Amino acid sequence: MKFAITGTAALLLGTAPVLAGGIERAPQSLAPLFEQGNYVELSFGGVDPTVEGRDTAGFRTGDVAQGYGFGGLAYKHQFTPGISGAIIIEQPFGADIRYPTQPGFPPNPEDEGSVLLGGTAARVDSTTFTAIGRYQFQNNFSVHGGLRGSRADGEVTLNGCAYSNPLLPTPCSGGVQGYNVVLESNTATGFVAGAAYELPAIAARVALTYNSKVDHDFRIRETGPLVDPDGPGPIPALPLLEGTSTLTVSTPKSWNLDFQSGVAPGTLVFGSVRWVEWSAFRVDPERFVAVTGGGLVELEDTTTYTLGVGRQFNETWSGSAAFTFEKKGDDLVSPLAPTNGRRGITLAAIYNQGPLRVTTGINYTKLGDASPETGTPDTARARMEGSDALGIGVRVGYRF
Repeated sequence: MKFAITGTAALLLGTAPVLAGGIERAPQSLAPLFEQGNYVELSFGGVDPTVEGRDTAGFRTGDVAQGYGFGGLAYKHQFTPGISGAIIIEQPFGADIRYPTQPGFPPNPEDEGSVLLGGTAARVDSTTFTAIGRYQFQNNFSVHGGLRGSRADGEVTLNGCAYSNPLLPTPCSGGVQGYNVVLESNTATGFVAGAAYELPAIAARVALTYNSKVDHDFRIRETGPLVDPDGPGPIPALPLLEGTSTLTVSTPKSWNLDFQSGVAPGTLVFGSVRWVEWSAFRVDPERFVAVTGGGLVELEDTTTYTLGVGRQFNETWSGSAAFTFEKKGDDLVSPLAPTNGRRGITLAAIYNQGPLRVTTGINYTKLGDASPETGTPDTARARMEGSDALGIGVRVGYRF
């Protein structure tokens, strides 16, 4: 078969929507490593999510999820018939959440701006650099492994009446409203390891890959309002939320199972299963935990399923369609990741001309409804419904 889509290569890198499974934006694909010969690839595109609803006080939240662009670069080199290696640069994790504030006073329920969460925001930026090698045995088995470096930074701000102190006589006052933490840029390393089995005659391959966690030790700066430890008692309000310290945040470990097989001349079926341990992704700043007794983020593990089919139309053009599903978890979610589960479709057109291959595609994803919560015990503060995301992207690959 001249037409062979490598693993999930028909899915555009990065077209998974914002906050699909924690703060994931791309599935950490190693597809370039399985290309034939020497290969270089450039990918880029953008995603426009819409996540909105009403808070439990009846005010419109407005669209809280910001659009983003992405880019990636990969180079694979075939050193010998059995030994190859690749360098892959991508942006697998990220977030940009901002709850609009009310434009005036008194607040209007039909204006965009949540009274309970307005001003709450989260930003996460990350880039990973993977250096990986592959050794092919003569019995169709191969193993691959390498190092992954991750550079990340972020910032979280909490605002709105949901973060006020309900015990104070003045409504919507006190508490941790106005809390802010800045995570300075940090670089850390992890590893990747896996194995694959191939039947080249029918373009079949099954590959299993483990991505280790990466422990970032961020230097952080916390600021916030004065905290009165005894309420109206004799102890004055103190700057308990102010200070600098070191915070360890682990990007989660994950497993990827990718598969593909030719089922007829010019037709390929492909898919993947991806599990991510998001429950281990914790953001627990020292001062914030001391005051509130809890951290900023609590997420559930996710398993994402993808199944697709590719078809060669002629010597130049091919196409593919793929469906993605991630089941819903607990309805109560962090305001910093306000969706729950997803269902999506990706359509791609592939142009081949000699060593050049250009893949262009579009992804539409329906994001699951969710209720952002705060407090102990957890209390729903808003209901986000009808959320979705539209992504487009281009990948240009060249063999030499």
